[in-house]
Amino acid sequence: MTLEEQCVDGWRIAARINGYLLDSLNDDALAATAGSKGRSVGEVFAHLHNVRLMWLSVAAAELMWGMTKIERDAAGEKAGLSAALEESALAVEKLLVQAFAAGKVKNFKPHPAAFLNYLVAHEAHHRGQIMIALKQSGIKVDKKIAFGMWEWGVR
Repeated sequence: MTLEEQCVDGWRIAARINGYLLDSLNDDALAATAGSKGRSVGEVFAHLHNVRLMWLSVAAAELMWGMTKIERDAAGEKAGLSAALEESALAVEKLLVQAFAAGKVKNFKPHPAAFLNYLVAHEAHHRGQIMIALKQSGIKVDKKIAFGMWEWGVR
C-alpha cells in the first residue's frame, strides 16, 4: 500500500470511529449537551457532516452528489445523521484520492497530508466534546465503546 493509500485508509478509519460512537448511542443521548451552552451531541455530529460539505464545496463541489447540510431540527435523528456522515465521509475520501494524485487540495494550504491531519484533528476534537457532553449529562458510555474508539486496528 502506498503512503497515499495509507493516508486515505486512515481517513476511512477515523470516519468509521464517528459511526462507531454514534451507533452506540440511543436517541435520547443525541439531545445531551455539556454543562456550558453549546451544541447538543446530535448537533456536533451534524457539524462534522456540515464542515465536510463546506470543504467539498470549495475543493471539489462535483463530489457533493446533492448532499445537503443537516439543520438543527434534524440533528436528533440518528438514522439521518448516520447516513449523512457515511455519505460525506465517502465524498471526502474521494477528495483525498484526487488531492494526493494532484499534490494539492483546492483552497487549502499547504498540502493534502496537512488537510487530512486537519480533518482528523477537527473530528477528534468534536468526539471529545461529545464524550464530555455525555458525561456531564449523566449518560454513561460503555467502556468497550470508550476504549474501542482508540482501537484503530479493528475499526
